Amino acid sequence: MELVPVLFNKIMQSRAYTVIILEGENKKFAIYTDPHVGNNLQAYLTQEHKPRPLTHDLLNAIFKGLNVKVLQVVINDVEDTIYFARIFLEQQIGEETQILEIDGRPSDCLVLALMNNVPVYCRKEILEKAVPVEE
Repeated sequence: MELVPVLFNKIMQSRAYTVIILEGENKKFAIYTDPHVGNNLQAYLTQEHKPRPLTHDLLNAIFKGLNVKVLQVVINDVEDTIYFARIFLEQQIGEETQILEIDGRPSDCLVLALMNNVPVYCRKEILEKAVPVEE
């Protein structure tokens, strides 16, 4: 399975949905999500002050408390226009290291990847299937 690095390009929001534009191998494609996730992503990107931790902040705090490190995110499938992703985590327990691979919504995985400054990849065949977005 060949993986292609993808980068966060931009986010566009409306009242009904959020569009996250990703770019890999000179191709831009869109992942649609609900406005709530888009607001969380926007708050992170703009370093907006939050009076209370958001869900992604909570997950990060749990990860740190359990000695879990976010390694990478892989967009691994698409059906129609719905993308699927997996987040890879590493946990050190004593002298044993475990790698965890967990299903997640791409939008949630992207927020965690950005928060932890880890790479995001897309399976090459999925990137080839993705409908390109023109600016």
